[in-house]
Amino acid sequence: METLTQDDAARRDPRRWWALGALVASMLVLGFDMTILNVALPTIARDLGASTGEQQWMADAYVVVFAALMLPAGLLGDRFGRRRMLVTGLGIFLAGSLVGALVDDVTWVIAARALMGVGGALVMPLALAVLPSLFGADERAKAVGAVSAASALGLPLGPIIGGWLLNHFWWGSVFLVNVPMAAIGITACLLLLPETRDPASPKVDAVSTALTAVGLSALIYAIIEAPSRGWGDPLVLGCSAASAVLIALLVVRERRATRPMLDLSLLARRGFLLNTLAATLVMFILSGLMFVLPQYLQAVLGHDALATGVRMLPMMGGLLVASRGAQPLITRFGARAVISGGLVVLALAAFLGSSTTVDDGYGLTALWLSVAGLGFGFAVVPAMSAALGELPRDRAGSGSGLLMTVRQVGGAIGIALLGSLLASTYTDRLDTAALPGAAADLADGSVVGAHVVAERLGDPSLAAAADAAYVHGMDLTLLVSGIAALATALLAATLLPAGRPAAAVPEEDTDMAPAPADAGQ
Repeated sequence: METLTQDDAARRDPRRWWALGALVASMLVLGFDMTILNVALPTIARDLGASTGEQQWMADAYVVVFAALMLPAGLLGDRFGRRRMLVTGLGIFLAGSLVGALVDDVTWVIAARALMGVGGALVMPLALAVLPSLFGADERAKAVGAVSAASALGLPLGPIIGGWLLNHFWWGSVFLVNVPMAAIGITACLLLLPETRDPASPKVDAVSTALTAVGLSALIYAIIEAPSRGWGDPLVLGCSAASAVLIALLVVRERRATRPMLDLSLLARRGFLLNTLAATLVMFILSGLMFVLPQYLQAVLGHDALATGVRMLPMMGGLLVASRGAQPLITRFGARAVISGGLVVLALAAFLGSSTTVDDGYGLTALWLSVAGLGFGFAVVPAMSAALGELPRDRAGSGSGLLMTVRQVGGAIGIALLGSLLASTYTDRLDTAALPGAAADLADGSVVGAHVVAERLGDPSLAAAADAAYVHGMDLTLLVSGIAALATALLAATLLPAGRPAAAVPEEDTDMAPAPADAGQ
């Protein structure tokens, strides 16, 4: 635990800025990890023959593990040392990145992503937790802002860096780029960070952590497998039932716990619940679209990886502009109006995107992506700010942890559900009856696979049919996203409290990176 002497020493130690630089580099890697993978998925699908479902797992393996372990990771740092666990997290993330770069099998790539999720869950909360031991009160806000901004900056950087790497190297380079930055972070932590811990912190609830991870994984598995197996398949039904039972057990256990890991009683507060649901829906749609878009831009429109990354920037630009411009609107009109308006803008963008045809160029896509980015930003920033504003001061930590966890879960389900809707529509629309068995399976698996088969067989009509099927599935996915956003906007306008927050939105609570980072990721 920090003391005044440590605080004063930190203020005088010039190495603290080098340590902050290493933490910023680590958070930047986490920030762009999700978006950099999405750009790489079509290339991985082509080289490894990955189906749409397997691509969903490459994205979701990280997010599921991250969501399940983020809260217990903070407790591990409190009990066993924040520097120790931060170094451990960076080491695990580095190891996962190495595995991902060196393997040539889809299953091992998914395993590498899950391992990276373990490391990311340790790094994300602890990178902020170690700052008080480095900086005095007069410098701490700048340090927190730098770390939070690094995570947010990863959103637009991910597609650009990923696209450039894929144009010059093999797909494993999007994993390998993490290695030197994680190694620098480990070295800096060992040399520059003091060790801090809180022996009075509660023990990590391993049972609740396992219930969260297994229950969420079973749900995601059922959603991803349903398009190929059918919703009535015994395995899909069994996983769905198991997920419901495990999550119900988690709720019961947490409600009975004296010091719960997930303070579910906070969901009884209407303002916190509704604002959390609004922020989660935004992550649901954002994560799903980030999964769907790269394949459209690369396979259907024919852009290379770097051009795909550049063409995703309008959404990132709109999101970042809105996230910085939301506060004046909140002050003037109140959070309820801004959240509802942002969701309506998001719905309009999705409806516009759902009119895309296979003959449309990039212009229409750039338009609706820009509008969608504005809707994302204007909805999620005030929703998160208002949710945190509903929390009692003594429960702000547990409440913010619950909010971030639910957002991550929303992102994971968005990739699974919207990706599965796209996959099932694409498969139903594409006629592969005349193809040999292996070629038909590859073409049915993804639009990238269909292009590979079409190239091998010299059959441009197959590629055209696959493009039309994919665009039809993407349109349906966007239509469903728009309906969900519009319904949520109506609920927000009707049920959210009308109060206007007086405080500005804290930067560290409005960071939009998926987790990946946050999507990313």
